[in-house]
Amino acid sequence: MNYAVKKILKALSYGPLDVQAERRLAELKKLDPMRIFARKLDVHIMNGTHEVPVRIYFPTQKMLEEELVFQYSGKVLLFFHGGGWVTESVETYDRICSRMAQSTNQLVLSVEYRKAPEHRFPTALMDGYAVAEVLFSGQYLKGVRPENITLMGDSAGGSLTAALTLLARDRNAFWPRQQILIYPALWNDYTETSPFPSVRENGRDYLLTAVKMEEYMNLYQSRAEDRNSPYFAPLLSEHLEDLPRTLILTAQYDPLRDEGEEFGRKLKEAGNEVTVKRIEHALHGYFALGIKYLYVQESLEIINQFLKEA
Repeated sequence: MNYAVKKILKALSYGPLDVQAERRLAELKKLDPMRIFARKLDVHIMNGTHEVPVRIYFPTQKMLEEELVFQYSGKVLLFFHGGGWVTESVETYDRICSRMAQSTNQLVLSVEYRKAPEHRFPTALMDGYAVAEVLFSGQYLKGVRPENITLMGDSAGGSLTAALTLLARDRNAFWPRQQILIYPALWNDYTETSPFPSVRENGRDYLLTAVKMEEYMNLYQSRAEDRNSPYFAPLLSEHLEDLPRTLILTAQYDPLRDEGEEFGRKLKEAGNEVTVKRIEHALHGYFALGIKYLYVQESLEIINQFLKEA
């Protein structure tokens, strides 16, 4: 990374976390003119009395035709967006989810889980769990077999994905066959006491700072004790056996890099099938930028290879 780029990134990395300002900035992605060409359908799945919005993306226009929607019997990616459990949305991830559907030739279901601080832990997790449970039960897309569903998320969405697979195993409710975690948030401490060198190496000048991660988690937690739950920080789990086949993508200049790679090591140690790939020169958040970026193209190639090997 050259000196000029590093100076710009450093300048953009500082300042207190302003939730409303961060959300307004994220909402600018809605202005993307290519969004109108996405092949998609908005539906709702219930979590108790709450309707969880879910956007379905189709690889082709033919699959979107009304008579084929609920007869679909192919493969599905159930996706959870990032944003520190606080910002971002299905809307702001619209283009990348559409491109994923086209690239993988799979149906992509993007979940609009409720966000903090208005809805704190474990609300987002339980919204995601409710959607997954309905999908795996065959109540919604009746032709989709459980073994053809892959759970996937980036950043905070990666955290939700990992936590959801732990919860599904612990409840013995359904069993995801595979999961994809993109620079996932898996730990509970981004202060100087963090055991991970990447927090100190990359936690100051690369947009997502260690200070911001602490602020995001303070907004996400309902109480301080939440940070000790493996459903809040999956890397805390002492039981990582019997989990899905897993692909973990990390970014070189990311404070979360080492915890993602450590999670992969621990999953493998527990007897699971795991692939870990580091995207060189990439920053945290790159996946949401869109298909034109080389790091996203590289990631989609890796994801497609992982899916083909299933």
